[in-house]
Amino acid sequence: MFEKEKTLIYLGSDHAGFGMKEMVKKQLEGDQYKTVDLGAFSEESVDYPDFAREVAEKVLETEGAWGVLVCGSGIGVCMAANRFKGIRAGMCRTVEDAEMTRKHNNANVLCLGGRVTDMEVAKQIVEKFLLTEFESGEERHVRRVKKMDEMGK
Repeated sequence: MFEKEKTLIYLGSDHAGFGMKEMVKKQLEGDQYKTVDLGAFSEESVDYPDFAREVAEKVLETEGAWGVLVCGSGIGVCMAANRFKGIRAGMCRTVEDAEMTRKHNNANVLCLGGRVTDMEVAKQIVEKFLLTEFESGEERHVRRVKKMDEMGK
């Protein structure tokens, strides 16, 4: 299904995103991606910032790795992940969001809403996110991403 070189993808969710995270894991099985599931491991109530932190830290310490985070809306994990300098997390509800967050923002973490995004749409979002390249030849995008990466702590 995918045509990218093997890439390490860290997965994380809270209880509300558990089902969608499991779907993403299955979607990527057998493809050219290695996934590492950092939890949650059930629908028992947990705190989404804990999983956003784990995924963000792993993405930052592993060159070329990406993350996928899922909570109920996608908003909470996105806000938490973006607290980390060097993380560019994009909350995507459409295939177009996924394309633009990669092309223009060089996102390294995809955030999804398990309660607000249809599973089939989420599969398409994941595929588009992973297959879309950053427009690194466009100086304006490179300049803007650099500015984002210089912000914060």
